[in-house]
Amino acid sequence: MHISLLAGAGLATGAAGAAAAAEFRLPAFETARLANGLTVYLMERHEVPLISVRAVVKAGAVNDAAQAGLSNLTGDALLLGSAAHPKAAIDQAFDFRGARLAGAAGSEQSTLQANFAKADAAALLPLFAEMVQRPGFDAAELAKLRERKVNGLKQAKESPRNVVGNYYRSMLFGAGAYANPAGGTVASVAALQQADVKSFHQRYYRPDNAAIVVVGDFQAAEMRRQIESLFGAWRAVGSPPAAQDNGKVRADKARVWLVNKPDAIETTFLIGGAGIARNDPDYVPLQVLNTILGGRFTSWLNDELRVNSGLTYGARSEFATLGQSGTFAISSFTALPKTEAALALAHQTYQRLWTRGIDQATLDSAKAYVKGQFPPRFETGEQLAGLLGDMYAFQVGREQIDNFMRDVDSLTPAKAKLLVERHFPRDKLQTVLVGKSEAIRAIAAKYGEVTELEISADGFAPAAR
Repeated sequence: MHISLLAGAGLATGAAGAAAAAEFRLPAFETARLANGLTVYLMERHEVPLISVRAVVKAGAVNDAAQAGLSNLTGDALLLGSAAHPKAAIDQAFDFRGARLAGAAGSEQSTLQANFAKADAAALLPLFAEMVQRPGFDAAELAKLRERKVNGLKQAKESPRNVVGNYYRSMLFGAGAYANPAGGTVASVAALQQADVKSFHQRYYRPDNAAIVVVGDFQAAEMRRQIESLFGAWRAVGSPPAAQDNGKVRADKARVWLVNKPDAIETTFLIGGAGIARNDPDYVPLQVLNTILGGRFTSWLNDELRVNSGLTYGARSEFATLGQSGTFAISSFTALPKTEAALALAHQTYQRLWTRGIDQATLDSAKAYVKGQFPPRFETGEQLAGLLGDMYAFQVGREQIDNFMRDVDSLTPAKAKLLVERHFPRDKLQTVLVGKSEAIRAIAAKYGEVTELEISADGFAPAAR
């Protein structure tokens, strides 16, 4: 087992909030790699007698291929019990101790997370290990879970804000794996069987494709022994998953996907294009620039579309990062009669990045905001476990965290201008509109080549792709 210690100062606390923020460093943690290839992160935090443990598997919707929703179903099915303990027994063991257990699956990683008292580690860690390595996938429980997911997918399209992102990624990535909807479609999920889930687990849930993260009140040497005892016998079957190209954003011309919801009284929209990967060197300064545009209540977009004009209850922008690339989008919604005005104002406000630029006062305000928001994101053991899990899944170095304040402080108006030119898509914008097509078809045509879809159709792409 290879072990390395990455030292870092703890989270600073006290009355001097600005000084504390300036001194923020990722707390010290150890990394280890077991003989079977499993990566282990151990971070001691002795402030409270709690432990957070997280299993991270590099598998998600990008690996679903022709079975959309399979990774999501598999990830949630870990909670249905292990081969040795049924769901009821595991639920009782965690609930009785006031512990929490949750699973999730996204585009590129699947996780199982548990939070419990230090005194309960001996009882709950072995159950956690069983669920990761030897899930039961009980047929009856799996059938109920699948049915709930199918019903949820049917209901989701009643609220366009729940699904507009799926249409947007489908539009941007086309046939690329990043277009795969994490939750799947009604037809794809309904067709999934127990054998599919077992096969996905066997292929991707393997020690050389996973990490175990433990944060909390423990002694690292003892915890290493426990993790090796519980996970050391885990063996991979077959060759490891091959690296794959998950696709790039297609934005060779301005396009609009107009998703018809005949009974809509609002229009929901996303406007944007290509973004950045999670480990992009410009990730930190772009958080500052996006804060100005649409990342806080006093942002340009929210000021113009909500506060000053009353066209919407909220408007924002975001760089949604992925492992290999990402997307950028302005998002909002407006009453149907106000669609034309809201879209025009969103475009006009967005263009201020180039027509007006960012002055020093605006930049200083955003920098202070971002610096103040940063440390609270990593205060709890659960938050820190999530961060380490993301660092593993997306190959993010600790320097991005340790240098966060420095990189924020070093941002100047001149550098901001260069970053705007480099990363914010200015033309050939991609737009998704979800609303009453009959009423907004002519408006949609102003913003690019229009493709029409029906929200009642299963999935998130045109019939012929």
